[in-house]
Amino acid sequence: MTSQTTVDATGPGDKAPAAPSDRAPGKGLRGHPWFTLITVAVGVMMVALDGTIVAIANPAIGKDLGANWSELQWITNAYFLALAVSLITAGKLGDRFGHRQTFLIGVVGFAAASGAIGLSDSIAMVVVFRVFQGLFGALLMPAALGLLRATFPAEKLNMAIGIWGMVIGASTAGGPILGGVLVEHVNWQSVFFINVPVGVLAVALGVAILLDHRAENAPRSFDILGIALLSAAMFCLVWALIKAPEWGWGDGSTWTFIAASVVGFALFAAWEARVREPLIPLALFRSVPLSAGVALMVLMAIAFMGGLFFVTFYLQNVHGMSPVDAGLHLLPLTGMMIVGSPLAGALITKVGPRVPLVAGMALTAIAMYGMSTLEKETGSGVMSLWFAVLGLGLAPVMVGATEVIVGNAPMELSGVAGGLQQAAMQIGGSLGTAVLGAVMASKVDNDLPGNWARAGLPELSPAQLDLTAQAVQQGVAPVPEGTPEPVAAKITQVAHDTFVSGMSLASLVAAGVAVAAVLVALLTKRGENAQAGAGVGHI
Repeated sequence: MTSQTTVDATGPGDKAPAAPSDRAPGKGLRGHPWFTLITVAVGVMMVALDGTIVAIANPAIGKDLGANWSELQWITNAYFLALAVSLITAGKLGDRFGHRQTFLIGVVGFAAASGAIGLSDSIAMVVVFRVFQGLFGALLMPAALGLLRATFPAEKLNMAIGIWGMVIGASTAGGPILGGVLVEHVNWQSVFFINVPVGVLAVALGVAILLDHRAENAPRSFDILGIALLSAAMFCLVWALIKAPEWGWGDGSTWTFIAASVVGFALFAAWEARVREPLIPLALFRSVPLSAGVALMVLMAIAFMGGLFFVTFYLQNVHGMSPVDAGLHLLPLTGMMIVGSPLAGALITKVGPRVPLVAGMALTAIAMYGMSTLEKETGSGVMSLWFAVLGLGLAPVMVGATEVIVGNAPMELSGVAGGLQQAAMQIGGSLGTAVLGAVMASKVDNDLPGNWARAGLPELSPAQLDLTAQAVQQGVAPVPEGTPEPVAAKITQVAHDTFVSGMSLASLVAAGVAVAAVLVALLTKRGENAQAGAGVGHI
């Protein structure tokens, strides 16, 4: 295990803290590891909540601002594009200028953009400020990991990452519940305004507590061409994944953007091998554990986010739950992530990441298989069981894969490593939604005509069948107004049966992805550079 030296670059008047054994408790908050963790957790919570809370507000936004479905999709897509494209570059900015500075700028910008969205009176303004949210969120997330890496000693880092992962998991799963309450009892603007006081708190804590440790050999220049090539390649890839459900996987536009992304990544790799201070040193990927950690994060996100995407439709449209009730039914998942993440951190510290990662992905595969058995009549108890198993499986993966990526990168590249971790998760989630969405669409298109005919329903024209299939893919029963009750009941039965069969196949594919991830997890090991820099605070 190699040791990296860090220097205090916070600014005049900030004295570098002594080593843990030399610093007495209660001697000040600045640089204290656990208070640092609390500070970054507040900022990360704000961004993680925003990833899911906005979906609940979309219908109210559309009604208030007169937006159509395509415009509402851009509320999500604009944010995701800006975030995914910027994460690695933002991590490099933190390595260059200090993670404390980039974290604080990210928090201020994210909170300000949130407030601006709440004041917006057009859908165009909402979309523009969602782009700014994504850009500032990209600054914040890798910086949080960089601060934890520099502040905590190796023997405590996994526990810190465990709590960090717990905050992300709980915030992501809790978004629909909080969003439902705010939209129902206040207004859609409150979903964004809530970020303002949270941001103020994070900034106040950050100014008082965060200490900026920088590696002595931190980068001193910018790889402008590398940033441009990577951003273009990431944009083309993410854009193709976002538009594939609309264009179709066989459409030339989809594959044009995918081909452009491949060319962009190839040009980026060729350039990085030549430049003196590359954006991402390719030697980083000579570490098999680090590369395995990135792949594992992608596969985990495909199985988790892609599989869970349909569960929200299942709960709300098949079981008829409100958004708040659907969120409450996901509490076993949230609860197991809250409990499991710190425990996973402690276990990984003791035995290393390989065994917990293998066990976590195996449990994820079992949970996704269990979710493939859900039916229309499945009760809350059975659903809760599989959601709990999924949360228990995800906890060690979230913690362990993050430790493997960040811990196997040199200290001076901790921001880039944090950006890689977040980018892998975002791309995996998008890939999972797109690929499993295609599986769902194919299954519905295949089964719907036969199910419709067997129910004795009137024959549909090709255009009507296409519209019906689009509704069924979301678990919606397309019952025309004025339809007699017996016919409406048959349409609902066919729609829900067909949706559940599609969700079952998508869940089985997600389980297969999780099984592949078990094999990848065997290649991981404890971070070779996990030793935090000298000068961490008192534990």
